[in-house]
Amino acid sequence: MTDSVMWIIPEAPAPQTAQAGVRKAAAGGLRFGILDNNKSNADRLLAMIVDGVKEKYPDATIVRTRKSSAAIGAASEVLQQLERETDVVIAAMAD
Repeated sequence: MTDSVMWIIPEAPAPQTAQAGVRKAAAGGLRFGILDNNKSNADRLLAMIVDGVKEKYPDATIVRTRKSSAAIGAASEVLQQLERETDVVIAAMAD
């Protein structure tokens, strides 16, 4: 046994600041991406969210995607599609 003590302090580094992104001029032109993680009831939760989005932004476009499995990350093709076709992505998981 040694006479030394090692302290481990589990602190995250200070967050870096960044400027907010440019907002769309008209909310009606927003394109929402929906990423379903393929867990039970995620589709129901996302359907309720989409209903709220459509109520607030009736002219919004909705792009729906789904992961092949909840246990793995989204395929790069899915992420690229969301990047190309949407302004904001809503992801949810449920059980």
